[in-house]
Amino acid sequence: MGVSVSRGRLLLCILLCTGMIYYLYSRFGSTALESAQRKVDLRQLLSVAIRAAEEGGRAVREVKESDSLHQRSKGKTKEGADEMVTSGDLLSHRRMTSLFSNTFPDIKLISEEHDNSEVDKSLTWNYEIPTLIQESIGNARMVPTKAVTIWIDPLDATQEYTEDLKNYVTTMVCIAVHGKPIIGVIHKPFSKYTAWAMVDGASNVHPRKMYNEKTPTVIVSRSHAGAVQSFSKGAFGSNTTVIPAGGAGYKVLSLLDTREDIQPDSADLYIHVTFIKKWDICAGNAILKALGGHMTTIEGDNIDYSDSPSNSGGLVATVGIDHHALLKRLPDLKNLAPKM
Repeated sequence: MGVSVSRGRLLLCILLCTGMIYYLYSRFGSTALESAQRKVDLRQLLSVAIRAAEEGGRAVREVKESDSLHQRSKGKTKEGADEMVTSGDLLSHRRMTSLFSNTFPDIKLISEEHDNSEVDKSLTWNYEIPTLIQESIGNARMVPTKAVTIWIDPLDATQEYTEDLKNYVTTMVCIAVHGKPIIGVIHKPFSKYTAWAMVDGASNVHPRKMYNEKTPTVIVSRSHAGAVQSFSKGAFGSNTTVIPAGGAGYKVLSLLDTREDIQPDSADLYIHVTFIKKWDICAGNAILKALGGHMTTIEGDNIDYSDSPSNSGGLVATVGIDHHALLKRLPDLKNLAPKM
């Protein structure tokens, strides 16, 4: 009797699947069916992410060297400050998004910037995975294209870019799968240094050998340094060093051994207590996760990168430190998190 019921259920499942396939094919044609079944190799996405970040970096340098920033405010931040955009942001956006759109047109892409320019068809990729990536990661890592979201920050630290504080400036790409950050690329245009990592794959950057967990050096936003400084010293002691810096990408790199890069700041902990957009943090989140680190909200929740660009819970980022034990030392910081 049990065998008969199981066979009946199996037959019903087969009939339902067959019916769905027939419906998709007859209603939308083979293209929709192929799209629903299509997969992409994460090694390919990593290869294009590195290329895109570096193409964006070239655009950022070109605009800066031509002294044609044409900076303007595109609105106000939630704290009331002007949110700047320059020609460097927009040219980098066009090149980075064009490269992805030409290569993976079916994958959802979210960029900080928007414009009405047509896709630059000259920006293409030859589908060759660099030897270093092949050797480091090994066999193909296939994921459904429908599960992938690409996050692009064409120019992180725009304010610092306009102030000629070039070391803070980065271009970033993140690949999220089912909302989880899997691939991160952070490129520094003016030193031409690129850090990349894939979760359960490989990386070209490493944690430092030692971190000060008892009295950590804390890196924070230049615009919120005062508030975080008082809370950090309250949590870790009056001798705590707080470093104000520009750019979320730069702050993540300050937690790592960047080896070939000239990184003047070295921190044990990155804290942000106000509203922040996910294109600012997704790449750093992926890199830290790949290295065994963490980036969570101040409450300790993981950040979802499926769709909405807003993260209103602040963040705490660490590597080489007991992240959750550290969060317990920061109860007062929760009062700084924005109430959205």
